[in-house]
Amino acid sequence: MGTWKFDPMHLQVEFSAKHLGMMTVRGHFSEVTATGDLYPDQPERSKVDVTINTASIRTHNEQRDNDLRGSYFLEVEKYPTISFKSTRIETKGKDKDAGPLDGTMTGDLTIKGVTKPVTLNVAKYGEFNDPGMGHRIAYAAETKINRQDYNMKFDAMLDGKFVVSHEIQINIEGELLEAKEPATVGSPAKGKEDQAAP
Repeated sequence: MGTWKFDPMHLQVEFSAKHLGMMTVRGHFSEVTATGDLYPDQPERSKVDVTINTASIRTHNEQRDNDLRGSYFLEVEKYPTISFKSTRIETKGKDKDAGPLDGTMTGDLTIKGVTKPVTLNVAKYGEFNDPGMGHRIAYAAETKINRQDYNMKFDAMLDGKFVVSHEIQINIEGELLEAKEPATVGSPAKGKEDQAAP
């Protein structure tokens, strides 16, 4: 038996928004922590908690990053984290060879002190088992939110177009890693060896 955990080296939360209704601006958070009770063979039993450091936002432009950390958007000094707590996981079915198929994960997303339910579409990317890399399963999840629902009210317009779109696309990718449970200390075999030792 083993327990499943998120691999912190292979977990990413990315987002995108439209600039003036044209170019897609993409970014990510570099500090993300995910925990939970994970059951890959019975996803419906799983629970997921995610915490994001808002100050770790990165969009490949320092001035824009500072703007996003400010009062018009994330207000990182007042709201240092974003959190997500799953409330329900559903799968579309099972395949005799592949196991649980794609499904949805619903949970409570909290940004700037505002909590609202969101539903993410979830897909299993694949599974890999190797003595060097360990037994791991990769997943992806995506959803869309309206940033104004979370008090990010910046609404500047130029020539009738929003400078920053209200709709934000969110994409998450991550790997679960199986950690083998250590042998039970004080097992009968172990006890006999200890007794026989000089």
